Amino acid sequence: MTRDDSTGAAPQAVIAASLRRERTRAGLSLTEVASRAGVAKSTLSQLESGTGNPSLETLWALCVALDMPLSRLLDPPRPSVQVIRAGDGPVVVAEHANYRATLLAASPLHARRDIFRITAEPGHARKSDPHIPGSVEHVLLATGRALTGLSDAPVELGPGDYLAYPSDLPHVFEALEPGTTATLIVEYT
Repeated sequence: MTRDDSTGAAPQAVIAASLRRERTRAGLSLTEVASRAGVAKSTLSQLESGTGNPSLETLWALCVALDMPLSRLLDPPRPSVQVIRAGDGPVVVAEHANYRATLLAASPLHARRDIFRITAEPGHARKSDPHIPGSVEHVLLATGRALTGLSDAPVELGPGDYLAYPSDLPHVFEALEPGTTATLIVEYT
């Protein structure tokens, strides 16, 4: 996790407050959310206290357990006009791949979509477990090459190529060239 210079808040503090709020909203205990997400109760407790440093995989698992988009954990309230400069914004990193996702726009009320800037390097694929039911990912590759889509049938993309696939199934993003970047839109139904 890296600092979000656009709001001045450390991502851990934003995530901590958001996890507590969403768990309380859902009426669930620490034990129940941890069990549903497949994470240790102590890990969830650390995250809610702002002392944990979660991987992207842990955050997605918690979002599935709480039936909510990832952006709700990362995005504090923002003004109506928003600029996020290259290199700024809340960033989460994958545990086993050189893959970074920067939240650019969270889903507004009555809409369910999030927009991320992806940067990835060759070496290890970012393997994703299924997200909440009905979710769809849209990838627009900007630079480099990537193998992405459903885990059992990924598609090779080049600059300017677009792909959409159901993200409530196992899926993958693997950079095939250094400096691979993409825009990722996650749509929730």
